[in-house]
Amino acid sequence: MTVKVHGAVQPEQLMALLDHTSAAICMRGLDGRYLLVNHEFERQFDLRREAIVGRTDHDLFPAEMADSFRASDLLAIAEGQPVRMEETAPGDPGSRTYLTVKFPLLDTDQQPYAICGISTDITERKNAEEQVRRLNAELEDRVTQRTAELEVTTRELDAFAYSVSHDLRAPLRSLAGFSEILLEDYADVLDEAGRGYLARIEANAARMARMIDDLLDLSRATRAELRREHVDLSALAREVVEELREAEPDRQATVEIAGGLTAYGDSHLVRLVLLNLVGNAWKFTARQEPAVIRVDALGGPGPPVFAVHDNGAGFDMRYAAKLFDPFQRSHSSSDFEGTGIGLAIVYRIVQRHGGRVWAKSEPGQGATFFFTLADEPVPPWRGEG
Repeated sequence: MTVKVHGAVQPEQLMALLDHTSAAICMRGLDGRYLLVNHEFERQFDLRREAIVGRTDHDLFPAEMADSFRASDLLAIAEGQPVRMEETAPGDPGSRTYLTVKFPLLDTDQQPYAICGISTDITERKNAEEQVRRLNAELEDRVTQRTAELEVTTRELDAFAYSVSHDLRAPLRSLAGFSEILLEDYADVLDEAGRGYLARIEANAARMARMIDDLLDLSRATRAELRREHVDLSALAREVVEELREAEPDRQATVEIAGGLTAYGDSHLVRLVLLNLVGNAWKFTARQEPAVIRVDALGGPGPPVFAVHDNGAGFDMRYAAKLFDPFQRSHSSSDFEGTGIGLAIVYRIVQRHGGRVWAKSEPGQGATFFFTLADEPVPPWRGEG
C-alpha cells in the first residue's frame, strides 16, 4: 500500500500528536524556561500551558523540587544523550512518581539548544512494589516466628517421646520379667493354657518394646538434623547383614552385596534405611529355600537407584499405595512378625534426603525395593547457588 504525503508535518499536527499521548511531555530552553508542554503535563500538574510557557521550574514548584528538576536537565545536557531517572512531584492525592527520560535537542553544529522530558506516571507500580516488599517482610517475619515456634514444639515432642518411651519401658520390663518368673517358678502349678497365656504376655511385651523403638526411630527420621557426608552403602549393608546373622546364626541365606555403592547423606539415617529394607528381605525369605537377597544399584542418568531384592513372600501391588504408611502391613503378624513402622521410617528418611522410594512385587515371587537419594552438592567452583 502506498501512502501519499501532502507536504511537511505542520506544528499544529505535531502538537496534536503530543496532546494525545499518555506521557507528560515538555521542552525547556537551556535557561530552564518552558517552551512547550502537552495536555498530559497540564493535567498532571493542574496548570494551563499559558501559565507554564516562559516560566521556569522555580516559578512553578517548591524550591527543592525545582532544584531536582533543574539538576536532571543539566545532567542530560552535560551527557549529550538521553538520561533515565525517577522524579517525584505533587499530585492528587499525595505525591506522584514518574519515570522520566530527558534528552538534549541539538542544532546543526551538534550543540544543545533545548532539553526535552518525557515522563510516565509509575506511582501505582511503585505502590504495588512497596506493598509486595512490605508483605514479603511481614511474611518473612511470620516464617521466622513460625519456625521458632516449630523448633520449640519439636524439642518438646522429642522430650515427650523419650519420656514416654522411658516410662513405657519400665512396666513392659516388669510384665516380661514377672511372666518369665511365673513360667520358671510356678510352671508345676500352671496348666498348659496358663503357661500359654504367660508366653503370649511375654511375646506381646517384647513386641510393644520393639514398637516403642520403631516409633523413636520414626521420630528421629522425621526431625533429626541431617549431617550429610559421603556414605559407603556397601559397607553399611554388610554391617546390617552381619547383625542379622548374629541374631539368627542358624539361618541359611545367600546375600549378595554389590561393591562400590556410595551415596551422599546422613550415614546414621541411611543405615536405618538399609536396616529396615534388608531386614524385611531377611524376614520375608525365612520360609524360602534357597533364600536369596541382593543389594545393588541400577545404572542410568540421574542419581543412582539403589535396590534391595529378595525371593521371599512378596505382596500384592494393589496395596502398594499404603505400603509406606505407619502401621500398614502386607502380611499378618501371625505369618511374619513386625510393627508396620519400618517402611514408614524408610519413606521419611528418603524423602528428607530429597529422594524417593518405591517397590515392585508379586505374591510368592519376592519383592524389590528401590530408593534414591539427592545428588552430591555442586562444588563452589562450579557455581553452586
